[in-house]
Amino acid sequence: MNILRRNVLKGAGAAGAVSVAVAAGLLKPTAAFADWNKAGFDSKDLAGAMGSIGAGSAAASGDIKVDAPDIAENGAVVPVVVTSGIAGTESIAIIGEKNALPLIADFKLMNGAMGYVSTRIKMGSTSNVIAVVKAGGKVYKAHKEVKVTIGGCGG
Repeated sequence: MNILRRNVLKGAGAAGAVSVAVAAGLLKPTAAFADWNKAGFDSKDLAGAMGSIGAGSAAASGDIKVDAPDIAENGAVVPVVVTSGIAGTESIAIIGEKNALPLIADFKLMNGAMGYVSTRIKMGSTSNVIAVVKAGGKVYKAHKEVKVTIGGCGG
């Protein structure tokens, strides 16, 4: 039995099934990008990024914890964990204050999901990592300074 042949046949069968679903209108690829914040992710300054997610007047909150290293040896892979203790957290955004494109991620949380995200980000230089949390129609923020020794965004 040829394992490579079997894998190719399974892949072709799966691709065919997806093609039929798209053609029949059962699967809509554009629905996956319906909530894309193009203006936010294209913003080149902090004010534009904050404004695009509705965080221009965000209040500082001690209920948001930004866990990141004090010193990142490599700015290309900086681990960041954001935990929100605010009830009814709807979204968590991560912003790199001095990045060329500050808005790094915008997570939407649904159906009472726990206010917790963990990811790795790129940072071009030493700056604040800002977490913006939307909950109950209000916007909150917290930050942590991360010192970068080797730039990750072209540095």
